[in-house]
Amino acid sequence: MKLLEEKILKDGTVLPGNILKVGSFLNHQIDTSLLVEMAKEVKELYKDEKITKILTVEASGIAIAAVFGVVMNLPIVFAKKHSTSNISGEVYSSPVHSYTHNKDYNMVVEKSYLNKSDRLLLVDDFLAVGGALTGLIDIVKQSGASLVGCAIAIEKGFQGGGDKLRSEGIRVESLAIIESMSDNSLVFRK
Repeated sequence: MKLLEEKILKDGTVLPGNILKVGSFLNHQIDTSLLVEMAKEVKELYKDEKITKILTVEASGIAIAAVFGVVMNLPIVFAKKHSTSNISGEVYSSPVHSYTHNKDYNMVVEKSYLNKSDRLLLVDDFLAVGGALTGLIDIVKQSGASLVGCAIAIEKGFQGGGDKLRSEGIRVESLAIIESMSDNSLVFRK
């Protein structure tokens, strides 16, 4: 998506450790107009899939998923990174390692929010090595729902997570794929 690529080049910052900081428009301060355009793009990509819900993971996936949900007229469910006292009943859970935070956690979704008749679209802000998506896919499998595909804002193609999922037959649509990144340059996949 050209608009997102231009925004990354204009306002993104490369930090040490292959970190792309996009906090000024995507996951700290949010450019809602950009998110609406991204949602329209994803809606078009998945227009024939009869999606029933969007599934994401807290925290940075929630804003994107919420805007996608409004544009696509779908409810969203988000996996919590920790079981909390306001989760009642049984849960689906999956262990996940966060590349960005270098931390392990156990994501959970209450069983009552997903069912076998659901057709789920997974949404997230970043895809690097695929840890969060792998955890969400595990939860989809546990629930018996159907996985329609994944919609990602920014994929770090050089880290291989998206290509691995695609090789497993999972549909992954990333709006911007970074092929290579260094302190002074970003190259997008064509």
